Amino acid sequence: MAERNMSPNKTPIPEQDPQVRNKNFDEVALGYTEEMAVSEAARCLQCKNRPCVAGCPVNVQIPEFINLIANRDFAGAYKKIKETNSLPAVCGRVCPQETQCEAKCIRGIKGDSVGIGRLERFAADWAMKNLDEKAEMPKRNGHKVAVLGAGPAGLTCAGDLAMLGYDVTIFEAFHKGGGVLVYGIPEFRLPKAIVQAEIDKLGEIGVKLETNILAGKVISIPELFEEEGFDAIFIGTGAGLPMFMHIPGENYNGVFSANEYLTRTNLMKAYSEEAATPMIRFKKVAVVGGGNVAMDSARCAQRLGADTVYIVYRRSMEEMPARQEEVHHAIEEGIVFNILTNPTQIIGDDKGYVKGIECIKMELGEPDASGRRRPIPIEGSEFVLDVDAVIMALGTNPNPIISDNTPDLEVNKKGCILADEETGATSIPGVFAGGDIVTGAATVILAMGAGKVAATAIDKYIQEKK
Repeated sequence: MAERNMSPNKTPIPEQDPQVRNKNFDEVALGYTEEMAVSEAARCLQCKNRPCVAGCPVNVQIPEFINLIANRDFAGAYKKIKETNSLPAVCGRVCPQETQCEAKCIRGIKGDSVGIGRLERFAADWAMKNLDEKAEMPKRNGHKVAVLGAGPAGLTCAGDLAMLGYDVTIFEAFHKGGGVLVYGIPEFRLPKAIVQAEIDKLGEIGVKLETNILAGKVISIPELFEEEGFDAIFIGTGAGLPMFMHIPGENYNGVFSANEYLTRTNLMKAYSEEAATPMIRFKKVAVVGGGNVAMDSARCAQRLGADTVYIVYRRSMEEMPARQEEVHHAIEEGIVFNILTNPTQIIGDDKGYVKGIECIKMELGEPDASGRRRPIPIEGSEFVLDVDAVIMALGTNPNPIISDNTPDLEVNKKGCILADEETGATSIPGVFAGGDIVTGAATVILAMGAGKVAATAIDKYIQEKK
């Protein structure tokens, strides 16, 4: 039995120096060594009521896998995580553990919570380096399920169904699987080789991936049922329709949605000199927004050669929805935060290119429907930031391609598919949905949780139809 570590402080994770990493796309956090992982795992109190597990959307057996690490059974720890989590190397890097499992950790009452995410990443990375076991192909049950979208929800649903014996095919619009994991999250936060390795694991258990298939256009839901013979369909196509402010000047050259900017940078490798679709190296960039996508966009812009990158956010740092870790890293790397600031128009030159963004200072009033204090403009406080590019990172809505081409599929005013919270069932029998296409833009782990819920419901639906 490992000796308990009662240090109130989380074991630090090695990182690249900020002034080195802000010029490359290599991973920022370098991961725990075996000794670091064992030391951090020994901080876990192994609580009988396991509050951390209640904070995990995919029900990872957290005390059990941590105890295995503490006792140096790294292979066992990985296998324990994999019992409920299809993508541990991904979740260990991008899950907001501080608001989920770690938020419920007892150690967090009088110090730092246990580094659950860091330990999950360690176990997954150790397994990738040290285990060369092929997953066993589950016995097929004779039923077929189609999954639309190869993002976190779709991959999770596909993996769970394949393990139950279903013949699963994922249809993905892009040329690579991974969804937001490959087009939205930068290489320095989530290396794409990690994502591909996780997808390859699904292939070992029989999941088929068909790329360059735009569901709703290339193939329809009725065709999947009637012509392809699928018994059920899961829609996990995410929320990829960008939002804009609808202020003057948004059509100038040099104004991007964060979706386009990040997709070109991450999926299309615009940072590489060999890129087929290289990005212009802007010198001064304003990123509008305060979420994780805004942090990713700002940090990418800096790595693409910008001398100055501004975050323009209308509330204060306390209201900023981005993960604390991402804000901390951005500040370390030299990103300039213009808080309590809201754009009013984008200024262009006579050739149609961005040359500045006019903003107004804000103050916080009473809380609005979101629970955050409402930003109120301060008259006469207008000023101009001298920039040559503006990235709008304001959130996303579901792309309406599937719903527009499927009249019987019910959606809400924002275009989100209406699905039962407990099953993912939609208005069409045999069609289930989950992730951002249902909730609007949310986290990777919540999408994965929705994929697991739907997989269980799909299995029940098909078995009851026999």
